[in-house]
Parts: sequence; C-alpha cells; structure tokens
Amino acid sequence: MASPSRFSRRNFLVTSGTGAAALCVSGNAGGYTAEDMRSRAADDTLTGISKWELDTPALCVDLDKLTQNIATMQSKLGGMKVASRPHGKTHKCPTIAKLQLAAGSVGICAAKLSEAEVFSASGIEPILMTTSNVTAGKIRRAMALRKTNHQFVQAVDYPQNARDLNDAAKEAGLVADVVVDIAIGTRSGVPAGDRALALAQLVDTLPNLKLRGIISYDGSAQHFKGFRNRLEQTLNRFAPSVETYDRFKRAGLSTEIFSGGGTGTYNILPKAPGVTDVQVGSYIFMDCQYLEIGGESNDEVYTDFAPSLTVVTTVLNTYFPKSITTDAGAKALTLNKPGPWVIGEKDFSYNAGSDEFGVIKYETAGRSYTVGDKLELIVPHCDPAVNEYDQMYAIRNDRVEAVWPIAARGRSQ
Repeated sequence: MASPSRFSRRNFLVTSGTGAAALCVSGNAGGYTAEDMRSRAADDTLTGISKWELDTPALCVDLDKLTQNIATMQSKLGGMKVASRPHGKTHKCPTIAKLQLAAGSVGICAAKLSEAEVFSASGIEPILMTTSNVTAGKIRRAMALRKTNHQFVQAVDYPQNARDLNDAAKEAGLVADVVVDIAIGTRSGVPAGDRALALAQLVDTLPNLKLRGIISYDGSAQHFKGFRNRLEQTLNRFAPSVETYDRFKRAGLSTEIFSGGGTGTYNILPKAPGVTDVQVGSYIFMDCQYLEIGGESNDEVYTDFAPSLTVVTTVLNTYFPKSITTDAGAKALTLNKPGPWVIGEKDFSYNAGSDEFGVIKYETAGRSYTVGDKLELIVPHCDPAVNEYDQMYAIRNDRVEAVWPIAARGRSQ
C-alpha cells in the first residue's frame, strides 16, 4: 500500500474493500426480492445471507468498520479531553445512536423535532436539538417531549422565541432546558457578541427556562479542503464564538455546554478554549464528500475513518461501449456531488442523475461486466442517502448480521 502522504483516491478505490473481482456477483446468484426482504426482516430470517443476494439498491453498513469508527472517534477525542455529541440526522437510526452512547458519547443531536421524538420514543434521553422551534405547534410538541424526557435540550436564537418557549413551558408546568445558538456564517443562530450575550441574559431571567450554554456549528468549515487550510479557517471563523463564550463566563452565565464542530473539524475545534463536545455525524459512515477533503496525514484522501456505508447495485445494461447502467439512481444515492465511487474500479465515473438508473462511463475496467453483476458504491453524501431507505443491512464478513430500521427516515418536520 502507498504511504499515507501518497495515498490517492485511485489507490483508495483499489485497496478499499476486497477489490473489484470480489465485489461482483453473477446474475444467476440467488437473490431476494424487496417483498421477500421485508417479510424476512420481520422474522430475522435474513440473518446469515450474503449481501450479494440482497435485492438492490441495498443500503449496507459494515459492522466492523462502523464500530471501529466509533471507537476511533472516542479515543481521539478522549485524548483531547473533549466529548462527542453525534448528530442523529446522519443515520436516523436509534440502534446506531445507542451504540454511540454506549461507547461514551454524552448525547445525541437532532436537527428536527420529529427526529428527536423518534429517538426519545426509542429510549434515548440525552438529546440536543440544534434547530430552534419557532411555530406554536412545534413549541407545544417540544414541551410535550421535554415533559417525558428530562434530558431534552433545545436551541434558541431570537428573544421572542425565548419568551414563547418560556410561556409554553409555564403552561406545561415545567422548566425547559435551552442553549443559545451562536451563528457562524448566515444560516442560523444569533450573531456573536452583544446580541448573543443579551439573548442569554434574557433567557437567564425567564423563570421557566434554564440556560445550559452555547452551540455554535460551522457547517461550511467541515468541507474546506486541505487540513492546514481547514485548521486555519475553522479557528478564525470560530474566534467570535470563543469571545462570546468568554463574555458569558464573565457575566456568570452557564457555559456547561459549548458545542460545535463536526467530522471535518473534530480534531481542530478542541483546540479552541472552552469547547466541551463536538457534533460529529458522518464519521460513522463517511462518504465521497468527506473522503475528498484530505486529512492531517493525507492531503488527498481523508483516511481517519473508514467508509462503512455502501449501496449495493445491480448491472442492468452493458450493450453500449464503455458504458454500464445500474439500478441505483438519484432515488438511491441523491444528486449530491461528487458522484458515487465504485469500490474496486478506480477509473469508473458514476452519474446518478436519472431517478431510477445510474450510468457508469469508463475507459478501462478491472474486469468485464454482464447484466446481473453487482457493484458496491460509496455514497456521495451519507445523510440524504440514508434518508432514501427504510432500513439498512448490518453486514459482517459480507453476510447480513442484522436489519436496522431507519426509524427517523423522512422525519423532516
């Protein structure tokens, strides 16, 4: 294998997994229909079958890689004395959330209230909702959730929203936990500095709200290419949040939580003073978008975590020169860029632009392909790809060990 500094995307696609030959199964190799899989999943009879027998497109997660990714993150953050608070929006799967908590994560993040409701109903208590609830309906639902889950915390970024939350909490007969969302960029959150401090001071005076601290997430920084560039830009962009954190402390406000960062900056944000935890998400699965940003030891491919999430797809058409059509299009992979990577085929260019079909173009191939062969793909962006499926197949040694419902799939409210 090439040394880390020279480990390219091309080398990665050859050395990842078990190579192209092992990733193709002839069209006459058994197989189960989607209806078969639903009925078999209900009584666990899928356990033990080969992943190459699954009807496709099939969302698969390699258990060894998944658990290693979780362990690696915990180990690295532990050395930096910072906790993980993984984002459930990546997997939308309570089973995975429980694995993360069991490994030492301090809680789970939820982007939407409906996600938080699913996780809480599955017995997961430490949930931090990172999007503010601003409508009357959502605020009532949030208070109902807080009533059954005393570890539910939600974000606030406007003074009126804080007052509305306080009134709803009073009506529900409880004290609701909140964090102030401090903006980096212009997507969400209150601007750092005076307005953030004033909002926190308001929250601190409202009798039915309890201030727990700060969240400050920089989504753009996660995908800055090149580790040195990402390091410099992340800490510069985060500096106003650190200054505001200091002002919170001087004002006697709670800074119990100072949360931010993600998979691309998990080993950068802990360098900022006061950070308590990072909101990592994609590290458990990895995807093409993250793999191409480069890591601290590898400028070309981000190799800190292994790509555990794949989609198995079937070849449907090989009539046309240097072209292969598969059954995994936009509805299986999304339209995110870069396109999927075909494991074992370094020169394949995969276009998922059609709803139902993927089209591969190539100049050279590791082998010849025929209708019914199966390929394995690394997805462009794991979060929306997962949201396309009802379940994922937990795989070990190429065989199904479990079928995990994606219980929060489609919960975007």
